[in-house]
Amino acid sequence: MNPSTLIGIFASSVLLVSVLFFTAESPQSFLNLPGLAIVLAGTMAATFISYPLKEVLRVVRLVGLVFRRENTYSRDDIKELVDMSRLWFKGDVRAVEAALEQTRNPFLRTGIQLVIANTKEQEIFDLLRWRIARLKAREQAEAQIFRTMATYAPAFGMIGTLVGLVNMLEVMEAGDLEVIGPRMAVALLTTFYGILLANLVFKPIAVKLERRTEERLIAMNMVLEGISLITKRRLPSFIEETLNSFVANYHDEIRDAGPPRQAPDGAGQNA
Repeated sequence: MNPSTLIGIFASSVLLVSVLFFTAESPQSFLNLPGLAIVLAGTMAATFISYPLKEVLRVVRLVGLVFRRENTYSRDDIKELVDMSRLWFKGDVRAVEAALEQTRNPFLRTGIQLVIANTKEQEIFDLLRWRIARLKAREQAEAQIFRTMATYAPAFGMIGTLVGLVNMLEVMEAGDLEVIGPRMAVALLTTFYGILLANLVFKPIAVKLERRTEERLIAMNMVLEGISLITKRRLPSFIEETLNSFVANYHDEIRDAGPPRQAPDGAGQNA
């Protein structure tokens, strides 16, 4: 389970519970099923109109990624690349092919297979960069669907508000608060539901998917760099150090505290 998602769910739950139990005379006053139905149904309908069915269904399955901690397995990829570079440096092609059968990274597998096939270096780079660009475009489009839903939800909240106000105005002459009240609730709560869904559900999911894409692109570029070094027959130790720089975590890339300073000669000694 993704810890940041758990913290977000807990914090939002505490916020909503606080609003319901400490600012309202009755928590049920914030529950209006017709208003919620207007927002959800309208948002989903507009989304299905905007995107092909297969894209929307694929994105719905991606919601589970928000709750799951995903590992890019960068350390495993580095180890596999370094091991294969040692075998390739020795000229043991069969051992490299046997190692490829064990790898679970299709991007890495494709690159090494092209190296074994003596494909030109530029052609390897062109193919792998195209795969990186395709993954980036596809996953950014998936995140964009949730950003689009975040745009639709408040709009349909306003539509629900207008519907509630129209219905309320129709019964204003009667002066019956039992009739006016529910219509006023629809008018106000639909906007509340739309803003809440947009900023607490759809936009956070989009941001989470975008961050996932960024991490995956870094991992793929790391593999691409490793394959580039293998084609140039660089030493395995150099390849390992280069790839480790992709996953190294520095507090500040520009400046750090530096080595500890030594005390000047005679400092701290009694006169």
